[in-house]
Amino acid sequence: MPKLKTHRGAAKRFRKTGSGKITRGHAFARHILTTKTTKRKRKLDQDTTIDQADQRRVARMIPYI
Repeated sequence: MPKLKTHRGAAKRFRKTGSGKITRGHAFARHILTTKTTKRKRKLDQDTTIDQADQRRVARMIPYI
């Protein structure tokens, strides 16, 4: 069986936790921050798990991470 290539774009965006779940950062937290509330910006800074519907597809893109 040949080795699988890691999708480099996905590798920069997703991480696996110790239990095997895949986490991601939030969008809309990079610029135009003056119009967003402090609470909203604080929530956007926290990582979250990816949706169950995307789990298999993302896991295939990052097999060794």
